Amino acid sequence: MSKPSISQRLAEAAVALFDEHGYDETTVDDIAARAGVSRSTFFRYYRSKEDAIFPDHDTLLERIAARLRASTADTAIVAITDAVRIVLAHYVDDAEVSLRRYRLVRRVPALRDREIASVARYQRLFREFVGEWLGDSPDAGLRAELMAASVVAAHNQVLRGWLRAGGTYDPSGPLDHALRYVIATFRHLEQPQDKGDQIVVATFSRAASPQDVMAAIQQHLEPPT
Repeated sequence: MSKPSISQRLAEAAVALFDEHGYDETTVDDIAARAGVSRSTFFRYYRSKEDAIFPDHDTLLERIAARLRASTADTAIVAITDAVRIVLAHYVDDAEVSLRRYRLVRRVPALRDREIASVARYQRLFREFVGEWLGDSPDAGLRAELMAASVVAAHNQVLRGWLRAGGTYDPSGPLDHALRYVIATFRHLEQPQDKGDQIVVATFSRAASPQDVMAAIQQHLEPPT
């Protein structure tokens, strides 16, 4: 097993100290001392103590961006699902820290705010790439936003379920299940059907009741099965 990097040691120290002594009671000096490094070394890796709770965040974002950059509109769905798996694996591979972080974030408002900001960065990244793939097609901005939101929602639902269960199962199956919904959403939004200018023409006898007329119109408006 490879030796943990300094950033990992700092993250593990921060999570442990916040859990043991509380977020407000723990200082940067405490974290550095637990990790066996100096205060100045801490600030070479993190800007604040809350940043240490989300280690390698920028690196993970770049990994996702690299995967998305390697794709085109024709392979966008595969790239998106691969990127989601990269994010989930990041949490699962370091389960102990992820679980302790989850407990901390639920208790500490400052960490919840930091997590919300992190999620927003992921969603923005997906939205930007999907927007590029859609180009100047109708409602591209709206569709990109909806697609990005579905990706993040699916991932977060699976991750929360795994965290709440204490990391006691492999979440890859639930993720595959959630991604099927994402793919269905993407398929629908890639080529939206504009029904706004369709015209329905129907004829009725004068003896037809209002209920018969409405039922016939409704039948014409429903999509074929």
